[in-house]
Amino acid sequence: MGNSTGSTVDDLQAVEMHLWYKKFMTECPSGQLTLHEFKQFFGLRGLDPEANAYIEQMFRTFDMNKDGYIDFMEYVAALSLVMRGKMEHKLRWYFKLYDVDGNGCIDRHELLNIIKAIRAINGNENQDLTAEDFTNRVFDRIDINGDGELSLEEFVAGARSDEDFMEVMIKSLDLTHIVAMIHNRRHSV
Repeated sequence: MGNSTGSTVDDLQAVEMHLWYKKFMTECPSGQLTLHEFKQFFGLRGLDPEANAYIEQMFRTFDMNKDGYIDFMEYVAALSLVMRGKMEHKLRWYFKLYDVDGNGCIDRHELLNIIKAIRAINGNENQDLTAEDFTNRVFDRIDINGDGELSLEEFVAGARSDEDFMEVMIKSLDLTHIVAMIHNRRHSV
C-alpha cells in the first residue's frame, strides 16, 4: 500500500517529463538548443550589450557539458533547479552564473553588470536602489574579508544570514518569468 503513493508520484513525474520533452522537441526539433535559438525562444533579441552578455552567460551555465548546445537533459536540469531546487542549490547556481570569468569569485564589476542586465531584461520599475547602490550594499553586507570579491562561501552565507539581501535577491534576480515562458510556451504556426 505504501508503495502506491510512490508510483503515483513517479507517474506524475513521468507525465510531466514527457510534457517537457514534447515542448522542448516542438521548439527545438534537432534536440539541441543553440545560443541563437535560446535567445529567440525567450524573445530576447535586440538587447543592450550587458543584457546580451547575461543571456550568453546563462546559456553557458545551462550548457553543462560545454558543447555549445543545451540538450534535453540540460534543459530538464535547469528547469528542475529553477522550479524545485533547494535554496542552497539555487544560490550555488546564481554564484556560477554571476562568476562570469569563472575564477571562483564575484567582483563588483561582475555583479554590477549582472544586476544591470537583469534590470534591462525585467524592467527597472519599482527599484528602490540603483544597480550601483544595490551592488555596493551587497558587498558592504556580505564581503566578510573586505577583499572586494565574493567567494562562494561569502555569497551563500550572506544570502542566508541577511534577510533583506535574500529578499532582494529572490525578487530582483528571479527567473520565474523564464520558467513561466518555458512552461506556457505555445508553438505558433
